[in-house]
Amino acid sequence: MLASLSAIAAYREGQEPDSIHNEWLSYIVTAEQTVFNLERIHSFRELDDVNPVLDYVERTLLILDKLDVSFWIREIIEEVLIWSEVAKGGTRRQRKLWQKQGINLFVHNIGSAQLYLEKNRSAARRERFRVIHTLIATHGLIGQQLRGEVPFTENEPLQELMKSGLLSPDELVNILLPLNHCIIAGVSVDLWDSIKDNVEELIGQIAYHTYPGEPVILDRLKLLRTHSIRKGERFNPEIDQIQEHIDLEKQLAPLKQQTLWYVESALQEFSLEEFIKVLLLAVRHGNTGQPVRHISFEKLMNLMYYDYKGTKKINVYKKRIIEKYLLGLSWEMILGGQDIASPHLKHTLQQHPELPDTLFFTFEFSPAAEKLIEFCMEAEKSPLYEKAVLMLFDLFELRRDAYDRFHNEEDYLSDMNQTADYKKVILDYIAGNRAIDIGPGGGVMLDLIELELPHIQATGIDISANVIEALERKKQLEGHTWNVQKGDALNLSSYLNPGQADTIIFSSILHEMYSYIEFEGRRFNHHTIAAALLSAFEILPSGGRIIIRDGIMTEPGTLRRRIRFLEADGLEWLRRYKNDFAGRTIQFEVCGEQEVLMPVNDAMEFLYTYTWGEEAYVHEVQEQFGYFTPGEYADFIRAALGDSALIIENRHFLQEGYTEALQERVLFMDEQGIPVPLPDSTCLIVIEKVKEHG
Repeated sequence: MLASLSAIAAYREGQEPDSIHNEWLSYIVTAEQTVFNLERIHSFRELDDVNPVLDYVERTLLILDKLDVSFWIREIIEEVLIWSEVAKGGTRRQRKLWQKQGINLFVHNIGSAQLYLEKNRSAARRERFRVIHTLIATHGLIGQQLRGEVPFTENEPLQELMKSGLLSPDELVNILLPLNHCIIAGVSVDLWDSIKDNVEELIGQIAYHTYPGEPVILDRLKLLRTHSIRKGERFNPEIDQIQEHIDLEKQLAPLKQQTLWYVESALQEFSLEEFIKVLLLAVRHGNTGQPVRHISFEKLMNLMYYDYKGTKKINVYKKRIIEKYLLGLSWEMILGGQDIASPHLKHTLQQHPELPDTLFFTFEFSPAAEKLIEFCMEAEKSPLYEKAVLMLFDLFELRRDAYDRFHNEEDYLSDMNQTADYKKVILDYIAGNRAIDIGPGGGVMLDLIELELPHIQATGIDISANVIEALERKKQLEGHTWNVQKGDALNLSSYLNPGQADTIIFSSILHEMYSYIEFEGRRFNHHTIAAALLSAFEILPSGGRIIIRDGIMTEPGTLRRRIRFLEADGLEWLRRYKNDFAGRTIQFEVCGEQEVLMPVNDAMEFLYTYTWGEEAYVHEVQEQFGYFTPGEYADFIRAALGDSALIIENRHFLQEGYTEALQERVLFMDEQGIPVPLPDSTCLIVIEKVKEHG
């Protein structure tokens, strides 16, 4: 076993590290603040009571311990690995002292090399020391170059080892290959397996001076956006659009000599245009007289994520505000050095006197904005959430994406995609060759149309920019033929010409419009439904259809049902729901221990939310699922659309899953206490446009 692994094992068994022989370990284990790359962290629970730096160093050493390398190479690599992360350690007092001494704690390979030099000044002229010091200073740069984060010139110190005769090209290759194996596989074995050929090629170019030259800026940008491209970003057409406004090779030319730290972690959730605007803001800093070698986005990275129930989540509240800020910055304003006069957000560029070659880029929020964002994060746990978000909208004049669920938007869209089987019945009623899906969510209906009815051109229309962005990525990633378009379902004639759609689908969306949209000054307004149907009906040709799949109330509404809760907190759930639900007044009377008597439609409205559980409560309590009985819906459609609207299908059913989800939680009974089935929950209504009589 390596001596360093024995030292770590002894520490884990309770033995304090020897500060003379294992000073590297003393630095790492005395860290009073956690320094890590959030890109590597999936859950903040990973950081509870652990030292992620020590864990990483140990993983790299365990890999080295199993590699088949010569003794002298193993010895050198071990020394490099144990010292390469020390700049992330130390007590707060030590770190303040290091900063005063000019130790670069933000560019960790440089800082670690400086600390290694401080420890070994007496050996500084020895060949072995010079090799190890250089390898620490260039630690990780090969992997970062493959990601587009560093220019090739950062590898020049490695080439100096050969120029000075300290290593031959073959010796350099024989050291760098296992060293990078440890460094990269210590992060992820799969990652190493996927890029080891690229690593070997780059090491050969360094050692034998065959590197073809720095890539053009566009190629480097593409490397920096690898993660986003894998998620469906349309890099080439999007970069072409940006190039119509700005010469990126010219304006981002400083990047050819600059290293970008944590840029992907900080900005991977932003669009390509937003990403480039941030880079432009960073490289077009004021002239300080000192060339900038490093641009660090570490502060921004730490700003962009937060702990949501132990899971790392992008702070979408801050992201939305930054998006709005960047949208207000035109290319001309950025190139002209103009800023936005925003009272609650600004971008900052900082340089510390002791680190003149390092620039720090981040965004700063006003104290009021920070407090409001904290309030939104806390309000996620309660029905105050919607009010908190509206306050955020108002303060920053953000886009009002209806149904933007912020922190769990991806989970919500994923859940919607799981309803494919329920929605297949809609396919039987689609007319013509052009279908519009209103509120496409995760794209399940669009996928179904493309798969089952490939002759139909399907388009999803949504008011939420988040949904449109997610679907554009999905389309690019999976190669779909459907389209998406941002638009308002209450005003379709502004986006589509009459006759441009043959079928318009409202699948599980009308109840959300009814619940969320303030129409004529109030929510839960049947006129919202009328406006949506009329907006669709006006652009349909004769023979065109509207298909509605949505919640339904049962009839007669005078029926009453008993609910016996089989969970101890069930009755408290109902009391809480009655207070929080704004759609209408929910009525019930307690008629026994954990048992209530309720109007049937109040009972079902409550159970729809109860089914989803605590995680979804804050959202589901905002929505009224059933808003008409089948008979009322038919009468309403005729009144809203007139004689030219022919209802060719009007049926209702109990959606699969409700019975199974509730059977262990409640007993559903008639007034006499006899168990009865749940009533129908969902309607399917098809309206065809016919020529008006007369």
